[in-house]
Amino acid sequence: MKREFIKGNDAVAKAALLAGCTQYYGYPITPSSEIVHTCALLFPQVGATFLQAESEVAAINMVYGAAGAGKRVMTASSSPGISLKQEGVSYIAAAELPAVIIDVQRAGPGLGNIWPEQADYNQVVKGGGHGNYKCPVVAPNSPQEMCDLTIHAFELADKYLTPVYVLTDAYTGQVMEGVEFPSEVKEVKKHDWAVYADKESKGNLICSIQMDVESMERINIKLQDKYAEIEENEVMYNEYMMDDAEIVLVAYGITSRITRSAVDALRAKGVKAGLFRPITVFPYPKKQIEALTVGDTAKIFVAIEMSNGQMVDDVRLVVNGRKPVEFYGRMGGAIPTQDELVEVITGFAKKHIS
Repeated sequence: MKREFIKGNDAVAKAALLAGCTQYYGYPITPSSEIVHTCALLFPQVGATFLQAESEVAAINMVYGAAGAGKRVMTASSSPGISLKQEGVSYIAAAELPAVIIDVQRAGPGLGNIWPEQADYNQVVKGGGHGNYKCPVVAPNSPQEMCDLTIHAFELADKYLTPVYVLTDAYTGQVMEGVEFPSEVKEVKKHDWAVYADKESKGNLICSIQMDVESMERINIKLQDKYAEIEENEVMYNEYMMDDAEIVLVAYGITSRITRSAVDALRAKGVKAGLFRPITVFPYPKKQIEALTVGDTAKIFVAIEMSNGQMVDDVRLVVNGRKPVEFYGRMGGAIPTQDELVEVITGFAKKHIS
């Protein structure tokens, strides 16, 4: 393992190469632009393809083409750019092609600003484009996880033949920390479904159009079966101080790091708080959160987000009225502080715990 002090965004680019990615197509947008810059520098050095497209729409369709040609391919953008890619993502999901998409979230709506937010949750986790599709979504909270989960995203994409998102934010993408990189490049096998412009693959056809109603429905059913398999087998999460937690704080991404510090501060004051962190936000760790509602230990769940409250809907669905669910969020690029969370959570504790 090689350890390097590096930005989260730069770690993504290096991790992609180590994952066997040979194609990058994208369009720069702050705060994801370091990914484009680093891919432009590194990919040609190892014989991989880098191309700055003329737009986000062009980039995602290039991803479609490269994936159909059997290549490991990635693109990256930030919130408004991800919006522009949604039609292409729907096409890739329908054609059952593997691809990795990095979303370094910024504040919105509209052009917003370049500060971190978590307001792309609904767009990315719930589908975003048209039709009955979903994408696996991993949510790193550090540069190390930007590396590890990018590599994992490529493995998921190939395993399930689907686009996979790495959902991160401006803070995690810009912060510099020590990252340990793998020492070997992943070996990518040839796919029997891909179009390689050779005799063996000339009969392969990749498309998403089905004019026959029953054929289109069969494809939709196949996709739903695949998503059910992903939900059963690919959940990732982390718990901190949860053994006796009366207050279950649910947070992901960069917010989870601040929340973890708040847990330590609350514990020092005698408040039994714990952190439950979803690492995959699709599949969402439903069974694991539901298990926390059983018994008398957990008294209240609190979702903490940098949004208007998008993940909290998933928490409420899982808790299903068994326990109170509260929400605290900041928007517009504002990042909650440890002291701020301690004050808010202490208030929720007084409200719900006698």
